[in-house]
Amino acid sequence: MNREEIMGILPHRNSMLLLDEVERVGDEAHGKYTVKGTEFFLDGHFPSAPVVPGVILCEILAQSACVLLDGTIGSDKLPVYAGLDKVRFKSPVRPGDTFETKCRITRSMGPFFFGEGEGYVSGKLCISASFSFCITDKETVCSQRS
Repeated sequence: MNREEIMGILPHRNSMLLLDEVERVGDEAHGKYTVKGTEFFLDGHFPSAPVVPGVILCEILAQSACVLLDGTIGSDKLPVYAGLDKVRFKSPVRPGDTFETKCRITRSMGPFFFGEGEGYVSGKLCISASFSFCITDKETVCSQRS
């Protein structure tokens, strides 16, 4: 699945769509994102030695996992992170790297989905994590103010 096809599933656009391609392989999602070096999150992290922030790597994992829910995320819905657990960073991801993901949905309860995944560069483990997210009404998220 290419970026255009991914946008048919995910609501992310422009600088926050962090997948170049993804495919479903059995019960897993295998995604790829090549770090160009011009991304907004590299501008200050760190100017002399750019490294992809861990939170962005977690976002790429979640976006990869969401393709396993094709048909669940409609135009009136948003997938929103509910939690991260057991996140381990093993190796940095830098400009020029192709970050590859392997993610699984381990269970679901109503609108909540629980998953786990790993991210690699050239076969080397960079991150592993367990995570959860909720498929919620876009109107609910957009109307909430503190």
